[in-house]
Amino acid sequence: MATPGEFHPAFEEYCECIFELGEDNLEIAQVRIAERLNVSRAAVSEMIKRLQGGGLVATDGGIRLTPEGERLGERTVRRHRLAERFLTDVLHLSWAEAHHEAGKWEHVMSASVERSMDELLGHPTTCPHGNPIPGSAYELAVLQPLSETEVGQVVVVRRITEELEFEPGLLEFLEASAIQPGEAVSVTSISPDGTLMVRVGESFIGIAPFTSERILVST
Repeated sequence: MATPGEFHPAFEEYCECIFELGEDNLEIAQVRIAERLNVSRAAVSEMIKRLQGGGLVATDGGIRLTPEGERLGERTVRRHRLAERFLTDVLHLSWAEAHHEAGKWEHVMSASVERSMDELLGHPTTCPHGNPIPGSAYELAVLQPLSETEVGQVVVVRRITEELEFEPGLLEFLEASAIQPGEAVSVTSISPDGTLMVRVGESFIGIAPFTSERILVST
């Protein structure tokens, strides 16, 4: 069995994916993993077998991470989100650029660089999109989907869930619209198909149901 730091990037990628699906309370199924990683079902099936053989995944009663797989997934997610924070806060990259680049950094970052980056950033508790950094002092809060907000209600955006980060063009749209953690938004109307019209500052933005259901807010 591999020792920490010796895992193939593909193993890290899959454990990260499974960890994040569980984090968002989504069903961990091969089809969902294939969609998230943009690979074939056959490729997922083969990799799950390899992960199982490496002691990282168990498939009794569904797909789940073993304790070792959980540690690997958590470590990869932590490094990805720290890298995103560094790339946006220090290098001033856009959300989309940072997400793409962090996908590379997470596989090559050493423990010492991880510690130094965390120290430099002041021990952040979330990535730029509000998702918790594992191993930080993040405190769980009671959040609700933006889709459950009533007309006239003012809420504060707290999290852009991971599922939205994989939708082409969506991070760019949300960042350009200032729909980001810490911003107050108010719902001005709801169309029959569930699309929300929200006010952010002086702008009015339409948000489709798929997106509003995955943006978490506090009241």
